[in-house]
Amino acid sequence: MLIKLDTSVFKLHRHKTETVQKTVAPLTRDQWITADRIVMAAMFIATIAGAILF
Repeated sequence: MLIKLDTSVFKLHRHKTETVQKTVAPLTRDQWITADRIVMAAMFIATIAGAILF
């Protein structure tokens, strides 16, 4: 048997009066290089930590 949900909880929710639209800007070449270096460093550290633990 299905139970009817109490809808009074949904009445307490306030709607946002102002919504800010974010525009997605593509990454530049330098930002991609920096992100790649961060990911490679994290993978390198994770590999060393895994080798030490196991």
